[in-house]
Amino acid sequence: MKVVLKQDVKGLGKKGELVNTSDGYARNFLFPKGLAVEANAQSMTELKNREQSQKYKIETETAAAKKAAAEIQGKTIRIKAKAGQNGKLFGSVTSKEIAEKLKEEFKLDVDKRKVVVEDIKQFGTFEFEVKLYQGISAKLFVAVGE
Repeated sequence: MKVVLKQDVKGLGKKGELVNTSDGYARNFLFPKGLAVEANAQSMTELKNREQSQKYKIETETAAAKKAAAEIQGKTIRIKAKAGQNGKLFGSVTSKEIAEKLKEEFKLDVDKRKVVVEDIKQFGTFEFEVKLYQGISAKLFVAVGE
């Protein structure tokens, strides 16, 4: 019997998959627990629509990430910091500060965990990377000064 899974079932498949299983297993276990529905015309149409909407969502998010990456690629942001006499900062410039500056200057909302930067503990210009989407990133510069 062909069924469409409503939830992940260990040893059988993931949510939304069309799987072939025995009649007894489907009627006595999957259907009563609400883990699957019979693969009829309506459930197959819903499955196809769900797949198409997910594909469309991924395509739009990818296009938006590519556009944002093209806009900010190679740009420089400036961050002010306090330092001692030898140019060594009190503390360091963190990915959180960089993410806030990106939001302020470019209106780009980026999670601080998506900003890949080494510890910045002195004045100067440093390169960092922003991961915008899976496989899409942009390289920028941060200029740290007074």
